Amino acid sequence: MADEQIMDAELRAGDEAGRPDDRIDDERHDEENRLKPGYLRSVREALEAGDKGRVYDLVEPLHPADVADLFELLEADERPLLAAAITDLMSGEVIAELNDHVRDDMIEALAPGAVAEIAEQLDTDDAVQLLEDLEPADQAAILAEMEPEDRAAIESALAYPEETAGRLMSRAFVAVPEHLTVGDLIDFLRDTQGDELPTDFWEVFVVDPAHKPVGTCQLSWILRTPRHIALSDVMKRDQTLIPVTADQEEVGNMFQKYALISAAVVDESGRLVGQMTADDVVHIISEEAGEDVLLLSGAGDGDINEPIRDAYVARVRWLVANLGTAVVASTIIALFGAAIEKLVALAVLMPIVASIGGNAGTQTMAVTVRAIAMNQLTRANTRRMLWREMRVALANGATVAVLIGIATALLFNPQLGLVIAAAMLINIVVAGFAGVAVPVIFERLDQDPAVASSVFVTMITDSMGFFVFLGLAVASGVVG
Repeated sequence: MADEQIMDAELRAGDEAGRPDDRIDDERHDEENRLKPGYLRSVREALEAGDKGRVYDLVEPLHPADVADLFELLEADERPLLAAAITDLMSGEVIAELNDHVRDDMIEALAPGAVAEIAEQLDTDDAVQLLEDLEPADQAAILAEMEPEDRAAIESALAYPEETAGRLMSRAFVAVPEHLTVGDLIDFLRDTQGDELPTDFWEVFVVDPAHKPVGTCQLSWILRTPRHIALSDVMKRDQTLIPVTADQEEVGNMFQKYALISAAVVDESGRLVGQMTADDVVHIISEEAGEDVLLLSGAGDGDINEPIRDAYVARVRWLVANLGTAVVASTIIALFGAAIEKLVALAVLMPIVASIGGNAGTQTMAVTVRAIAMNQLTRANTRRMLWREMRVALANGATVAVLIGIATALLFNPQLGLVIAAAMLINIVVAGFAGVAVPVIFERLDQDPAVASSVFVTMITDSMGFFVFLGLAVASGVVG
């Protein structure tokens, strides 16, 4: 308790003394920029005591992203108390930074008018993210409270499928006709009322009379170019256009491949309807990377704020599927039950074959799923990728086979050492093939290759490992 009081005193003294923001942050954040446990305890104690003034003083210096982190660190029943204590700090920026599950809980606790007021503070893409997971009736109630112009923009975005450029794009951009000069453009930007221009933009889109983009001008070019030069002479005509129907993963790949800061989004007729910016894509890339890892494991959202029921539903179906594939492997073991009874060493060694094969398959599968996600693996180079991974598997299999073969020969007998070495080599090669083939098949069937690949690859490596090892043991006469 004394430590928290000392920390509060230091925080307030620092604020009164006019310490710079980075010093204030040092009192609240650890070296990895996370909120300190002591700071969190101070906020909790103030909430429990009902001291709203103290809570406000503790939270007010935080960046909106840190306020969002604070909400996520608190228990569900503490979050409404914090929101009530810092009402005027609950900006759209804070809401936009909240974890999806935490944000949904907060929105459900607010009246439609309050949610509408928050949504109107946000960019269209952030407002859409705020509303898209709500029930249709709740969405309609909130939209009814919004200004007609904001409501129309959000309804237009919600009409596009989830995780597409049309849903994610910003509708705030600067577009001008190509007949202007640089001076005309500068005057236009200076004379235009602030509310009619985006808060942040890095380039100006040049459009033809049909509002189709014909080029772009970066602000740095405009500032360095004489006023009398025509935009058509200085603009970059070669540009990357993103269809409204493009999946967010494809958008992320385009930004990475072409080193984009922003890009125009066009509708089916080629008209400019929005833009994607690098800050949006950073979130997309982070989300897609985490999503693929979680899908490979069948862990659902993998969010610690996800409701227990949702986590259960997401995970149990893959565990049940895995139970079915495990039965296949068990059936193969049962076929060789008599041989295992005669030579107990088989029971000792066969899990090693299956386990190493499973690990090898997982390695190859992870490489393949990443290559597909990054557009590195296409129909044009699938055979080359498969041959590459088979050669890697052969090299790995030979190395592991020699090691396990020598160890088994020394512990049991040379003949059994040869059997397990051969089985290990074969299973790792099969694992390499399955690690490429299974994700590619899922991708060709228009399914996410990360969704269930691990279940099927594990089934193949386990079943093949048991079958090859036990089959070779019987065929070679190791089992008397």
